[in-house]
Amino acid sequence: MSIQRYGVSSNTGTGGQQLPFSKAVAAGGWLYVSGQTPMRDGEIVEGGIVEQSRLALQNCIDIMQEAHFALEDIVHVKVYLTDARYFASFNRVFAEFFASAPPARICAVADLVVDCKVEVDLTCYSADRIEHK
Repeated sequence: MSIQRYGVSSNTGTGGQQLPFSKAVAAGGWLYVSGQTPMRDGEIVEGGIVEQSRLALQNCIDIMQEAHFALEDIVHVKVYLTDARYFASFNRVFAEFFASAPPARICAVADLVVDCKVEVDLTCYSADRIEHK
């Protein structure tokens, strides 16, 4: 089984710092997308929980699609909110993305290492991506 890493050289954080991990890693039909925040061009995008949730989810999906996985391949999502009061708003945004095929999910409240309201990661699976020897 080979391991494919995505976004190693282009994985930058706030202020343009090079991050020491892959944006995603694929192995054995699985894809693990690293936690994504509402960041664009190396900076957190200001806004409320709705705007930040949309961008964090979209950032995950963009990485997933770059690795040739589809929305239907998402099996699990982890969500970290900085305030429990964001839960209902995040759920509305989540439903926009996953109305027809919702994945399993956990949502927790946590302090984040960057100044934003939400971080999201996801796990995908596609039997078509399994290597046969």
